[in-house]
Amino acid sequence: MNLADVYDAECRWDLDDDFFLALVNRRPRSRVLDLGCGTGRLTVAIAAAGHAVTGVDPDGDALDCARQKPGGELVRWIEGTVVSVDDVAAFDVALMTSHVAQVFITDEDWAATLDALRRSLVPGGVLAFDTRDPRARGWEQWTREASYAEVELPDGSRVATWVDVEAVDGDVVTFHWANVFADGTVIEGSDSLRFRSEDVVRSTLAAARFRVDELSGGWLGEPVGEGIGELVVVASRDV
Repeated sequence: MNLADVYDAECRWDLDDDFFLALVNRRPRSRVLDLGCGTGRLTVAIAAAGHAVTGVDPDGDALDCARQKPGGELVRWIEGTVVSVDDVAAFDVALMTSHVAQVFITDEDWAATLDALRRSLVPGGVLAFDTRDPRARGWEQWTREASYAEVELPDGSRVATWVDVEAVDGDVVTFHWANVFADGTVIEGSDSLRFRSEDVVRSTLAAARFRVDELSGGWLGEPVGEGIGELVVVASRDV
């Protein structure tokens, strides 16, 4: 049983992928760092559009899935975190999609990540990411009843999935997730995410010497608070 297969079956191409691909395409033939690339759905598409792409993720199973995708051979894959990327001033664009920014719980980890991303970008390079707007209180829908879904896997079997919040401590939300496969196998665990406010996002980027160029509430450029509960951020490295 492979959670990467479940993720791929559950998370299809959507408006967020359109947004990030279009953003990268503003700079033809860019060198792109995709941090937290997962199973590489977007990563491979960016490479296919003519960019030189490095995908980084700590999940080896996810990277194995990514490598096997058509076009996976076009990407340089690195198993690890941003500190595994030794390239300095080597990228024109850095991405953290699918709310990867929220996995950095502590102020220290977030600051270190932004600092490493800044070093990896050329002066004026672009950093783009998405993070859920805490004002939307999206975690209130993270119950088994509201999140339950059955996903069809490539082999035709189905897996039941759901999440359920365990605790809310300030702006950190801890939740339980479960996957129940057709043969009765259960794979489950707990994770935590940090819901940083718009003010915190802006101030931490400024401290890391990034300039916020765009900040919207959804994939179609909606104003913050009028979109889909997202903070979609496009920033650039100060020279």
